[in-house]
Amino acid sequence: MTSHTLSKHPVHLGLGATAIVQPEMTGDMSWYAGYGERHGGDGPEGRLVSMHTFSKPWDMWEMHPRGSEVVLCTQGAITLHQEAADGTVTQVTLHQGDYTINAPGVWHTADVDGAASVVFITAGEGTEHRPR
Repeated sequence: MTSHTLSKHPVHLGLGATAIVQPEMTGDMSWYAGYGERHGGDGPEGRLVSMHTFSKPWDMWEMHPRGSEVVLCTQGAITLHQEAADGTVTQVTLHQGDYTINAPGVWHTADVDGAASVVFITAGEGTEHRPR
């Protein structure tokens, strides 16, 4: 048995109730492309469990078209903005222990005052990004 740090080595939750430790997270888009190559066969049922620490607002919006995303704040506070298909924008501020869900197809971005650490459980197949 080995321990891992979630912020360095995310976990893929796959078909057949598998859990697979991922290579070290680089944070760039090539890491996510490699993840897609490794686990794309799991389709929308696959989930990436990752942890990130933020110290500034996001500079983009993102959207996961094929599944929900759980966003769990583990430290600090983060304000998540969600844009529905009709253009309505709502926001929620998460503090340590709080979570929310980004429904499939909902664009989302975030603001941070200070620093916040967040765990994401993401159905990432087909994820899209756009500038903020």
